[in-house]
Amino acid sequence: MSTAADPRPKRRLHGLAVFAATVVVIALGIVIGANLLIPYAVREPLAAATKAASPAARPASASASGPVQRLAPEADRAPTATGAFRPPPESSLPDGDYGKVVRLGEQLFVNTGQLARQYVGNDLSCANCHLDAGRMADSAPLWAAFIHYPAYRSKTKQVDTLASRIQGCFQFSMNGKAPPQDDEVITALQTYAFWLAKGAPVGTPVPGSGYPRLKKPGQPADFARGEKVYAQNCALCHGPDGLGQRTADRQVFPPLWGPRSFNWGAGMHQLTNAAAFIRANMPLSKGGTLSDQEAWDVAAFMDSHERPQDPRFAGSVEATRKKYHDSDDSMYGRTVNGHLLGSGR
Repeated sequence: MSTAADPRPKRRLHGLAVFAATVVVIALGIVIGANLLIPYAVREPLAAATKAASPAARPASASASGPVQRLAPEADRAPTATGAFRPPPESSLPDGDYGKVVRLGEQLFVNTGQLARQYVGNDLSCANCHLDAGRMADSAPLWAAFIHYPAYRSKTKQVDTLASRIQGCFQFSMNGKAPPQDDEVITALQTYAFWLAKGAPVGTPVPGSGYPRLKKPGQPADFARGEKVYAQNCALCHGPDGLGQRTADRQVFPPLWGPRSFNWGAGMHQLTNAAAFIRANMPLSKGGTLSDQEAWDVAAFMDSHERPQDPRFAGSVEATRKKYHDSDDSMYGRTVNGHLLGSGR
């Protein structure tokens, strides 16, 4: 009778070894997969949040002035007006001496406070109200300014050229001083506007110009309702105090009121302008999500806060309101929550 060892224990041990090895491989696969997928899943929303809350620069232009900053990434743009003019893409920015001036104009438009600080008195840039470096329809695009000026304006009671219109933006929206019309800043911004408007019809209405006007709200615009809309939709970027957000030395989200915002002479202090801009473009990348009433309410809330004085100040708030703000469109000179707006207190 043979005394050879029974092979079955060896087969069992071999089977256990294969099973154990399989378990180890599966476990390693899970660990490796987790290390690949989990950071990706975490990284993506973090990257999106960082992208929205930090001044990430795109590649620098040929000018030595530094990289151009954008508020609205191209992929996150709000829908534009049907049939709106489309300006040339950024990738087609020209080279040569002419291209240098166009590129400088683009940089000035989005980095106004850094590149034209001698003319800027707050923490805003042109691109805060004219999104996507002046390209985006329904946000008063810069290409539309070129094709619609010269034009008569009731604000100045004269025909304004594009140059004088830009000067007014520095004086009111930027709470600064107007550059001379032959200054490099005015030349570059006009040249950039001209380039953006390539192929656009001149002097005729074009969809997407300006801000789309809203009808008067069903209920009068209300501060308290607007405060709730602001807390839910605006405070994340602009801060609960309306002072915006900074990263290092760069303003990432603009102040909506306070000493570093636009002054009482700026167009955005008017409820119709503010409501129309908000309805079409805010929250950033989610334009069109607020109702008309919400846009009016939050505009009233925003424009019922103190800001720098109107440069045309006529000696008293009452006299200034009577001369420049005597309409339902302006909160200047009204009393809100016991405070006389325009008094600076």
